[in-house]
Amino acid sequence: MTITLKLKKAGNRTSVFSISDDLGNTLASDVTRQQLIDGLSFNVNNSVNVIIVTSTGTKCCGRSWQFPIQQLTMQQLASIQFKFHNTGSIWRHLTNPTIYNNFYGCVNPYIIEYPFAYQYHDEILQNVKDYTKVYQYLPSVLGVFDDSRKVETDEYYFNKAVLYNGQQSSGVLKLAPKPKRNLQDYMKYPIYENDSKTITFTKSDNFYQYNTFWSLIKNKSIPLFTTTCESMSIDKIVNQVNMDYSKRSFKKEPLRAKELKVRHILDNRSDIHLTSQFIYAPAQISYK
Repeated sequence: MTITLKLKKAGNRTSVFSISDDLGNTLASDVTRQQLIDGLSFNVNNSVNVIIVTSTGTKCCGRSWQFPIQQLTMQQLASIQFKFHNTGSIWRHLTNPTIYNNFYGCVNPYIIEYPFAYQYHDEILQNVKDYTKVYQYLPSVLGVFDDSRKVETDEYYFNKAVLYNGQQSSGVLKLAPKPKRNLQDYMKYPIYENDSKTITFTKSDNFYQYNTFWSLIKNKSIPLFTTTCESMSIDKIVNQVNMDYSKRSFKKEPLRAKELKVRHILDNRSDIHLTSQFIYAPAQISYK
């Protein structure tokens, strides 16, 4: 049978959707709000009773709505007019002490940036050593936040980093824990993708450490970052058009300048609490 899905009302936070049925079939993905406002038609199994619409946008991710199939005339369908519908709410913090950077059901990036200024000579960045404590909280038996219900873990860390100065950028570095006692898995790194490079980090003497980075920009006359409309707290995002993530056996330009900024990002989980103490970025003086 053929069904038509048309959106009657939605809030400003909804933008992109996926559509499925109660049999587990995905009917469409990356559907825009405007497409649903105009109306979309699908051919589904006759035994389908419910259509499931899931918000996959960054501002209202993971929320789903179920709509039973109804009989409407063409006139009733054509008369549906879209209206914006926003409801005010008060956000309550720490109602669930086991999650942190999670708002309205969505993981929001936790970002911290460290600036470094060198002396007279330019310096070349060697590696990054970060003293950060990572905690996981257990469910509270009291039903409220309990600072004693935590464990410090060595398994997790920031999942992304961006190293840059005024004319150079490492691009997006995805951080993965170094495989232990598995040389075959370790030799897979670094992993090159179209919009990132995955490298490994280790933890030794309570320092998280990583290297394997160099400048990836294509053109120094093109900005390194672009403004994001997703969230003002993110501030800026890497200009991927100006990054070259291909493998290089040469032209690995080191990060060399009189300044450096290290940006750490956690945007793939909200069940860990990062307490950053200080960071150390060993550099070598570059004489010219």
